[in-house]
Amino acid sequence: MASVEEDFPRGGEVKKTAESKATVERIKVDNLFQSDEQTATKKRKGAKDDKKLKKQKAEQKEGGLTLNAAARTVEILHLKNVREGMLFLGCVKEVTDFEVTVGLPCGLQGFLSIRNICDSYTKLLSQQLDSDVDTEEFCSLSQIFSPGMLLRCAVCKLDITKGGSLSIQLSVNPKLVNKSLTSSSLTAGMVLSGCVESVEDHGTLIDIGVGGTKAFLPEDATRSKEHKSDELKVGQYVTCRVEEVKSGGRVVWLSSDPAAVAQASANAKQGWNLSNLAPGLAVKATVKKVTKHGLLLDFLSSFSGQVDFLHMEPGQESSYTEGLQVRARVLYVEPSSRLIGLSLRGHLLQPGSDVSPASPDGDRVGEVVRGCRVTALHHMSGAVVELPDKSRAFAHRNHLKEPSDPANDNKVSAAPELACRILDFSPMEQIYFVSLRKSVIDQQFFRYQDIHTGQVVEGTVSVLLSHGMVVHLSEHVKGLVPRTHLSDIILKNPEKKYVEGMRVKCRVLSVDADNRKLCLTRKKAIVESTLPLFLSYDDARPGRLSHGYIVCVRDFGCIVRFYNNVKGLVPLTELSSEAITRPEDVFYVGQVLKAKVLQCEPEKEKMLLSFKAVAEGDTEERAGPQIDCDVGTRLEARVVKKSNSGLEVVLLPDEVRAALPTMHLSDHTSNCQLLWESLQEGDTISNLVCFNKNKLNIMITKKPRVRWSLEEGALAKDFSEISVGMQLIGWIKNIMSYGVFVEFPYGLVGLAPKSAMSDKFVADTTAAFALGQTVIARVTNLDEEKRRFLVTLKMSEVITPSGDAQTGLLNGLQERRAVKEMLAARGDGELRQQLGALVVGQKLKLTVDSVTESGAKLKSDDLPGAAILADKHHVTGVNLTPGQKVSAVILNVDILSTCVHVSLLPKLLGKKKSLNEGADCSAVVQFVDQDFAVVSLSDAAQLTLIETRPHLNDVILSQSERLKVGMTLTVEVVAPSCEQLEGLPLVLWTGNAPRRRRTPSESQTDSSGHRFGEIVQGKVRSVKPTCIQVALEDGSVGSVHVSQVVEPAEVRLGSFPTSTARVGSTVKARVIGGREATSHRFLPFSHPKFKYTIPELTLIPSHLETDADFKPVTAKDRLASYKVGDEITCFVSKFKSDKKCLEVTTDPCVTGTVDLLSMITDPKDANHPEKLYKLGQAVRAKVVEASVQPRRFVLSLTGVHKLEKGGITLGMVTSVQPQVGLQVKLPFGNAGTVSVTDLADSYRPNPLETFSKDQFIRCCLLDVENGKWHLSLRPSRLNPQKTRSPKDPEVLSLDQLQPGQIVRGYVKSVCEQGVFIRLSRGITGRAQLQQSSKYFVTNHKIFSNHLPVNALLTTKILRVDREDELVDLSLLPADTGKPDVLPESLGLPPRLVGDEKKRDGKKAKKRSLSESKQKETEPQIPKKKKKKKKSKTDGEDSGVEVYFREEEEEEEEVKHDSVKVVPGSAGPSRLQVAAGFSWDVGLNSLKPTLEAKDGDSSDGEEQDGNDKPQKKSRHGLEQEKKSAEKALAQREAELMDPNLRPQDAGAFERLLLASPNSSLLWLQYMAHHLQATEIEQARAVAERALKTISFREEQEKLNVWVALLNLENMYGTEESLKKVFERAVQFCEPMPVYQQLADIYAKSDKTKEAEGLYKKMVKRFRDNKAVWLSYGSFLLQQGQGDAASALLQRALNSLPPKESVDVITKFAQLEFRFGDAEKGRNMFDKVLTTYPKRTDLWSVFIDLMVKHGSQKEVRALFDRVIHLSVSVKKIKFFFKRYLEYEKKHGTPQSVQAVKEKAMEFVEAKGKDVAN
Repeated sequence: MASVEEDFPRGGEVKKTAESKATVERIKVDNLFQSDEQTATKKRKGAKDDKKLKKQKAEQKEGGLTLNAAARTVEILHLKNVREGMLFLGCVKEVTDFEVTVGLPCGLQGFLSIRNICDSYTKLLSQQLDSDVDTEEFCSLSQIFSPGMLLRCAVCKLDITKGGSLSIQLSVNPKLVNKSLTSSSLTAGMVLSGCVESVEDHGTLIDIGVGGTKAFLPEDATRSKEHKSDELKVGQYVTCRVEEVKSGGRVVWLSSDPAAVAQASANAKQGWNLSNLAPGLAVKATVKKVTKHGLLLDFLSSFSGQVDFLHMEPGQESSYTEGLQVRARVLYVEPSSRLIGLSLRGHLLQPGSDVSPASPDGDRVGEVVRGCRVTALHHMSGAVVELPDKSRAFAHRNHLKEPSDPANDNKVSAAPELACRILDFSPMEQIYFVSLRKSVIDQQFFRYQDIHTGQVVEGTVSVLLSHGMVVHLSEHVKGLVPRTHLSDIILKNPEKKYVEGMRVKCRVLSVDADNRKLCLTRKKAIVESTLPLFLSYDDARPGRLSHGYIVCVRDFGCIVRFYNNVKGLVPLTELSSEAITRPEDVFYVGQVLKAKVLQCEPEKEKMLLSFKAVAEGDTEERAGPQIDCDVGTRLEARVVKKSNSGLEVVLLPDEVRAALPTMHLSDHTSNCQLLWESLQEGDTISNLVCFNKNKLNIMITKKPRVRWSLEEGALAKDFSEISVGMQLIGWIKNIMSYGVFVEFPYGLVGLAPKSAMSDKFVADTTAAFALGQTVIARVTNLDEEKRRFLVTLKMSEVITPSGDAQTGLLNGLQERRAVKEMLAARGDGELRQQLGALVVGQKLKLTVDSVTESGAKLKSDDLPGAAILADKHHVTGVNLTPGQKVSAVILNVDILSTCVHVSLLPKLLGKKKSLNEGADCSAVVQFVDQDFAVVSLSDAAQLTLIETRPHLNDVILSQSERLKVGMTLTVEVVAPSCEQLEGLPLVLWTGNAPRRRRTPSESQTDSSGHRFGEIVQGKVRSVKPTCIQVALEDGSVGSVHVSQVVEPAEVRLGSFPTSTARVGSTVKARVIGGREATSHRFLPFSHPKFKYTIPELTLIPSHLETDADFKPVTAKDRLASYKVGDEITCFVSKFKSDKKCLEVTTDPCVTGTVDLLSMITDPKDANHPEKLYKLGQAVRAKVVEASVQPRRFVLSLTGVHKLEKGGITLGMVTSVQPQVGLQVKLPFGNAGTVSVTDLADSYRPNPLETFSKDQFIRCCLLDVENGKWHLSLRPSRLNPQKTRSPKDPEVLSLDQLQPGQIVRGYVKSVCEQGVFIRLSRGITGRAQLQQSSKYFVTNHKIFSNHLPVNALLTTKILRVDREDELVDLSLLPADTGKPDVLPESLGLPPRLVGDEKKRDGKKAKKRSLSESKQKETEPQIPKKKKKKKKSKTDGEDSGVEVYFREEEEEEEEVKHDSVKVVPGSAGPSRLQVAAGFSWDVGLNSLKPTLEAKDGDSSDGEEQDGNDKPQKKSRHGLEQEKKSAEKALAQREAELMDPNLRPQDAGAFERLLLASPNSSLLWLQYMAHHLQATEIEQARAVAERALKTISFREEQEKLNVWVALLNLENMYGTEESLKKVFERAVQFCEPMPVYQQLADIYAKSDKTKEAEGLYKKMVKRFRDNKAVWLSYGSFLLQQGQGDAASALLQRALNSLPPKESVDVITKFAQLEFRFGDAEKGRNMFDKVLTTYPKRTDLWSVFIDLMVKHGSQKEVRALFDRVIHLSVSVKKIKFFFKRYLEYEKKHGTPQSVQAVKEKAMEFVEAKGKDVAN
């Protein structure tokens, strides 16, 4: 009590002395603010070093008196640094009915509520609300605030929005803004802000927030001459200058001339101090320091302030020098940190009160600007960006990158050009704020202005409300789907259809960009409507139809609304053709219907609609102009409108409307699009025919084949006319997975099932036919009842009309010619007319423009502007140089794209040969279009065209079936010259005609056969990429391998040798082998006298010479001739997709393989390597391996055949192993590993998370050891020239490491010897446990739990022992400058210091010495290259972790019993029981099994060295008897001891008989089985326990259930765990079981399962507070702070209101422990603001702040607490705590200050009692 009396003296004479002393001390403190405070940037920059503080104090003493210390670095003000009570100068951006948006410095934004203007305005507002009549005095916010107005405001509250971001709530109430001003401190010349309190006769009373002072603004001083007419209104904000102070500050006279106010400067004589310094003051300042990011200024003789780069005058940055006198304006004042921001910008300093609230270039917010560049980078603030128009913009540091990406300033500054999106315009800086985030730039809807009414949009369901559903279209834009618009019908339970996060398609009904309101609809009929949209009354012209929805049903009719509140009335008579008396019985609100406009008056916004006319109106309209247009009638029409689906036309001459779908313009699908493009509104089309008509539409077609069938009558007019076997011409209407629907004239539709679509097997119906394709169909089945029929499209089952192929070709080409004529005649340009005159086969004189790998680009003086191209096939063998004059022949002319395809091949430019009519000749494909191909005939210069599909129903299912350039075909000459083809020959190609049956003579092979070396002659039958089929003279067929076509020396890379052969040409060949006719097995060349049934031939000219030395070579000899490293030419044979390898052949008998990694050099090609190589292509390969026995021939196409040290190669990740790194498969059968330290130049947490199995990577080959490569993925290794010096360089040897050096590394393992950290692939350092944490840790497992394998740590090197290759490290925060590796929340005691530490050290040393004797095999410190040895029991790890208490740890370590196992970092998780009990409950007294020992036996053995039996004395016998009795008693005691753990099943059973209800015994029994990996026995024990334990022992049963859940989680399956859980919930109280399983999931890192379970829990136990808190704790431990905030809101909604305070404070405590301490502080602040008398919460808050907060924050909190209006007893308690805190953490001065505050409190209370 003595100390208490001394700390808080009471009464008597001491009181007077204390009072006088306190007064003196306060004066000192008032003059020296900085004495007990830290620097202004302490909170912001974390400067907590006492030495720096002393240095700053010394500097301040030398430099003179300043009220606040200067900031060390200048940066812009960030949102996180804004505090309540902070003062700002702001600019009004936007004024709404209830809120003013204020632009604050540095791009911040605040909101001024209508309640935070001033007291008089609030009072007037209350009166206005209470009375029904409008009072004249009351003015809306828009009348007293205007955009651009500058305001002095204070932060009154920091709100957290639903999204988790901070919202700044402002106040201009003078009592807050000027709260530090007193009547005595007011002096003339001061510039103050205030609000009009009342308007008097000769002026106005101004509320300036100073108690006891009346401020009067005379009428003549209200405005300048120009603004004399303006009248002030109650609540209006004004900035005034104090002209005169009377009666000791009780009366103040003001003036408010804007010019005078703007020019007034604050000076030291006005008595400004740090507590009352106001924003907006103009001051004269001196530049103290110039930094890269801004200026430090001194002003008013004793203040320091900062000017960030945004508030330096643009273009004058270089003119600011130290000592320069400048005029500045105060922008913001942060009272707690004493930070003052100033501005030097002219628009804030010049006379006049307003600034421009918007950019002078107009509103560009939301615009995406490209071609920007970074002009300055400020790493703590952001980047200054220059837009293309040379204007400046600023990107905040948070908007330089995506939130998930690591910060990379170099990437931003190095980019030559950037794209950005303008986010906002800051009026305070007069600069745009932009974002460089790709996610922001790519947003479709950034502002409400980006959305248009009627637009179909897609969004995400955010929340379901009672009145509708909120849908987010983007982060900033959300809309409401009203409840009636959630579906076409009214949904009773919309939550069953819509869930949060669901993607939905909506249509915009209305958008109000100014008020940020968006209305959407989900009604399918409206969303998918194709009818015109009524966006305004002008759109609703009489006769138009549109979809609308009923909003009101009355007796007189229905009101229908469309878009943008356009609505009309459907009167009773127009509701239906039938009489309706009660519309509400037929219609309902929200119903969607088509309505027709009868009458509309846009001026009056009136519209008359009809439902009845929708059905009848079209019929009436069409009934007017009758025309004889029966189906089949030839017509002519004029185009009136083009749409995506086709053309709207009017039939001539009667102007009747009809529809011509795009797919009905031609039989050729490519021509349909071409004709649609070329036809324009007003064009006339002839040769049309009507194929169907109904009440609504007349459908016409231009398809020649359909027109022919209609005119010839080859059709059915009705279903009754259809018969099986009938053949019809139709078109594909719809394609389904099970077949295609074919439509015919008169609207008949038949189905062709998948099996009847083609003679080939059709897997994908969409690949077989195109929509609108003309087909011939034969009816196969009729269903009279359902009026349905089936058809077949198989070519083998339909009969093609004679001459159909020829007619189809001519019709298609005629359509193309008509398109040319149309485009040329339109006069769009001279070029199109010139292109229209060109024809296929015409020769041109051209100039080479450029030559590339893909071909050549040419130009012509006659065709300026046309793109003339020759692909690589058509320049083969022609040497071209730019500028060269060449001749070319035209292959194709595309007028639409003004492109001409030509060929420069000499053989196509030669003289044309004559053709014989009816003769067959070979044709080579030279150019392929979609429906037509250009071919050259008889290998000559004669060109013509053929169809790519020779039959209407031809199905091309694979790429190999399509025509390709260079392919050889056989065609029949119909006419050598055809006028319709502009003189070209008319030929017919039958395509893949059915294979004709061979004659008997062809079937029989010549008995003599063919011998090796025999020369034969034959005709080329077919040409394939890898072989040529030759029909020999004797009727047999031979094969020529791709390698046997041209001379090996003449084979060019990338060429296709077989393409040189022509079908039908006669060739001379030589037999080199053959195949068996039955098995097609290739026969080796070693049988030259064998007769071959299917001969293998060669066409190589050198082999055909009779005198050539032509000897057979066996496959073995050929293979043996290849040596590793040889480069050979081979040909692509096959790609095996299952094995991802390529087969190549060198000759007919040798096939080699190329694996994937030997095939590609770029990881991008790994997905589709087959695209790089075509069948039959010639490639160069290197031999990797060639062996005859076993037969292996492996090649490489990458140019290398072996791996070399230092080389770069491609690899594939085979596995990701935390202990090792990456296991990589390398080319040529090699393998390697990548250590975690070689993954990147800059280490990152979780280094392996970005890698996955089968991922392709580029790696550098470091070294090979035992046949395995060591690899590196470091960019400095892969691209040494392009990368900068690495942040974490490679540590190649111990010579690179020095004591004191700070390095980073990854945790390798944690054991009793310490934490082993991998510094490089070969070097591992060790941090002993005492060097790993500042806390005293008794068990290394605590480190194991918090330092997983590959955790990234910063370490300091303490010692490098190069002799023993040891590196000692430190992880202590004092050495590394990083936080401790163990969290403070564990509550561990700090490590001992001084004598205690020494004693403890000696004890530990003894222990380690005794330990080392017992473990001779284990080295104390592992060496660099030695692997960490496992303890001898590692292999027998049961997976059960039993923890013993501290007093037994020493014994346990020596014993090293198998129960205590060092958990391997990659081992299985341990079986633990959480919450209810632990496996170690009651085990503190357990001891390992004792062996019965005789204490004297060893002595006896030593004395009696001989083996002879001696007679024992009586004394000896007595001693022996006593020993036996003692051992027996000890054994009995052991058996009786309940705390001793049994060692076998029998012992357990005995104990269980005595204590059947003890869950601890049952769990030990389970652990006993698990130790022997007897999982099933452990399960059986658990089941026995559940049956045996009494039903009354609920907790004991729960313990067993939890153990069983643990067991299933570790050793069982998900299914078995689920079953146990379901049983446990049935037999136990459900909530604890749920909680225990959630804890199990969390501890075993099954985050997803835990989160899913918690979600179920908060639904099922929503009234249980503990569930919400447990879930919140889990989310915060997972780092999901935003989710925890959202959960708190849900908890508050679900729990009773009386629990709210407790829940919020508990969540706040969790934030302090696991989350954001700042957020926790804000939450406590809010609660205690509402409930200030809850001293229990204040006490908790103080404890948390002492633990987590800074000294300044703790002191500020104590100062708040001691001024609470609570009982004296409670205040005394807080004073005691305050004093204890200062004694422990403060200085003598701060202790004295607390005592003085206590005295002041006692005095004040005494005065109150006296009064």
